[in-house]
Amino acid sequence: MEAEPDGTTAAADRDDGGAGERAGRRAVVRDALGVGVAVGLSGFAFGVTAAGAGISTAQACVLSLLVFTGASQFALVGALAAGGNPFTAAAGAFFLGTRNAFYGLRLSQLLALPRAVRPLAAHWVIDETTAVALAQKGRDHARLGFTVTGLTLYLLWNLTTLLGALGAEAIGDTAAWGLDAAGPAVFLALLAPMLRTTTERAVALLALVLGLGFLPVLPAGVPVLVAALAAPAVLFLTGRRAKGPRS
Repeated sequence: MEAEPDGTTAAADRDDGGAGERAGRRAVVRDALGVGVAVGLSGFAFGVTAAGAGISTAQACVLSLLVFTGASQFALVGALAAGGNPFTAAAGAFFLGTRNAFYGLRLSQLLALPRAVRPLAAHWVIDETTAVALAQKGRDHARLGFTVTGLTLYLLWNLTTLLGALGAEAIGDTAAWGLDAAGPAVFLALLAPMLRTTTERAVALLALVLGLGFLPVLPAGVPVLVAALAAPAVLFLTGRRAKGPRS
């Protein structure tokens, strides 16, 4: 007969398992805080860009509180700064933000949050929270990563938006200091690491060509909408090439 493990061995196994779980949770929190802090600080650039576009500090803060999706916010104030129609600028920002709805479809299955908190959690469904949540192995860790990233990023993004807008107001003419380029620079810095595949790079390149090509001939804000056609165009051509010639 095999000897049964004594109580000391079983307790040691439980301690090892508990220590491993705690280490795993600490790693999730560490990664989530890293993402939240790194991206949250870019709210400075949004505050400065918003002020340069003629948006008041209060309006910039309301945008960050209620919209809370950096790419859409930068697109909106960028179009307004270029003299674009507010409705056109809002449309461009809206289309950029629709990707969050697709993130939500995936996260709703992964996180399986209680119905009572889903409306609040939906406000935090953005690129960064989705990336951190999907990188985790289990549901508990995914929930933890999503929550820590969302909370850290939301608090920092709104705080730095306020500080950036107040700083820009104190400086005066942001263009004279070259701060009007802060928004596009941050946007490119966030975009570049996401272009991992050939298809993604092709979409970005075609969008750049379309946006710059139509910039001189279309009203401000409209070239952004035209550039959005790059994604379906590249995907269509990629699909046709994958199918190959028909016999």
